[in-house]
Amino acid sequence: MSKMTAVQVPRAGADFEVVERDVPEPARGEVRVKVEACGVCHSDMFTKEGAFPGIEYPRVPGHEVVGRIDALGEGVQGWRAGERVGVGWHGSHCGYCRNCRRGDFTTCENLRISGISFDGGYAEYMVADQTGLVRLPEAVQAAESAPLLCAGVTTYNALRHSGARPGDVVAVQGVGGLGHLGVQFAHRMGLRTVAVSSGPHKRDLATELGADQYIDASQEDPVKALQALGGAQAILATAPNAEAMSQLIDGLGPNGCMMIVGATPEPVQVAPTQIIGARKSIQGFACGHATDSEDTVNFSVLADVRAHVETYPLREAGRAYERMMSNEARFRSVLVME
Repeated sequence: MSKMTAVQVPRAGADFEVVERDVPEPARGEVRVKVEACGVCHSDMFTKEGAFPGIEYPRVPGHEVVGRIDALGEGVQGWRAGERVGVGWHGSHCGYCRNCRRGDFTTCENLRISGISFDGGYAEYMVADQTGLVRLPEAVQAAESAPLLCAGVTTYNALRHSGARPGDVVAVQGVGGLGHLGVQFAHRMGLRTVAVSSGPHKRDLATELGADQYIDASQEDPVKALQALGGAQAILATAPNAEAMSQLIDGLGPNGCMMIVGATPEPVQVAPTQIIGARKSIQGFACGHATDSEDTVNFSVLADVRAHVETYPLREAGRAYERMMSNEARFRSVLVME
């Protein structure tokens, strides 16, 4: 049987291990993907630290995968060997639960998550369910496209469901791994894009990405600055800082919505009186399913939205992960196969 290199977490909280494994065989309804690139996402922490219930170890992380179909399992329809595909957080949905029957695959009650429920893309090959496959254009560059399958779809999908229309003021809180994509998407959607971060060092970057205005929260009150623009129709909260999110709620305009995509266990503080009078709202937003990712990639190609990435060979997954976790990566770490 053929062998491959993979990077696994042997047990919760343990260091990554570079191992040799058998190349997996796809089961019924699955395909085998020859991996070209895999993004290193903050959510890989769930696998690394055992912070998600039910993970079986050893486990190979990775849910921002770009590659090509290498083999088809029995019963797979609509896909062919050699086709360019992606695999995101949404690994598969059941098709029969209450939410799936209503077409809401993202909230499937039996959702399987790539790199958590089954082995992900920190490997030369992985198997994926056909319901989780993302069809990718041939022209996309693997390393730049990989982050679009989590960070990209999360920000793009939240913005297009925020209620904001071209010309509306939209604030993007944070200009990091999620935020640098959020700023690009907002600008290219025709939204009046305001980047909010701390420190003057992000101003030039935010402007380069397409921000119409930059608010340095360490030097001015971002709420006053947003209200001077009439209030934000949407605030895309990308930096996982509950205190910063809480402080921005008053920057919403009437009927405005804060879309929270930056995951943090800390509570966001809001008083009912802050949101009742002007009908403001706060909404959490998950990334989306495979066709949402296809929409994201296709829009990115059309509008020239690009993830800023640092690339690492597969064997340096530990270094790539530490760069990401320490917030030193600019802005997404991506593993590339040699």
